[in-house]
Amino acid sequence: MNHIDENACATPAQHEGEAAPAQPASAPEAASHGAQPRFDAFIFDLDGTLLHTLPDLVVITNRALRDAGYPERTEAEILSYVGNGVRALMYQAVPEGTGAEAAEGAMARWKELFPTYDNNLTHPYPHVEEMIDGLRARSCKLGVLSNKFDEGVHQVMDKCLPGRFDVEHGECDEIPRKPDPTGLLRTIAELGTTPARTAYVGDSPGDVRTARNAGAYAVGVTWGYHAVEDFAAEDAEPDLMVSDPLELVALAGTTCEGARDGER
Repeated sequence: MNHIDENACATPAQHEGEAAPAQPASAPEAASHGAQPRFDAFIFDLDGTLLHTLPDLVVITNRALRDAGYPERTEAEILSYVGNGVRALMYQAVPEGTGAEAAEGAMARWKELFPTYDNNLTHPYPHVEEMIDGLRARSCKLGVLSNKFDEGVHQVMDKCLPGRFDVEHGECDEIPRKPDPTGLLRTIAELGTTPARTAYVGDSPGDVRTARNAGAYAVGVTWGYHAVEDFAAEDAEPDLMVSDPLELVALAGTTCEGARDGER
């Protein structure tokens, strides 16, 4: 496990010679040891973190492949392509040996189809909406930063979680793909806070690297599109691993309540 940034939260000092824990703490474990950090802003990855989008991604990807004259892919294959934006998705989905121009054409068809698609199979993960309500009740600021293209982020958020987040960004000319920290730092600034006061929550090792690169607190989730073992295997263990969205509310407590009291 990577050490928690001392600027992000306070943790008990390890005794000299004591081995570091092998796995990141869960939120209840952290609370029981008095090591619970507090943050006033929470920024989330989208696919696999807030929303289960894979079924719709399978439909639209295979539609784009069919329209381009290519064979369809299985759900497992498409899952393995998700996480690095639509270009990476389609470049991997087209048959091996497909030229760049043809792959670009398939990607362009995917982006043409997306605005016309209703994403009826996409939905928030269990307890995500309750988690948002809990953070909102504590006056926390909420953002989304995804590798999905920017228009797609707004489309799916407007359908599934409308009006729940202060800032929403996807990949665009001004925001390169994660783990580049540019988008996260911009989102943090737009929320009016600092990296040390921000938790970035995601389901992939790339999300952990993004948080680290920006100086934010890295929270991993167990319910998304990456196995828990992937984090350690890619040397990207989060500061905290949560198995239920409601665990995140415990990270908000005193900080956001204090901010709310100061605004009265």
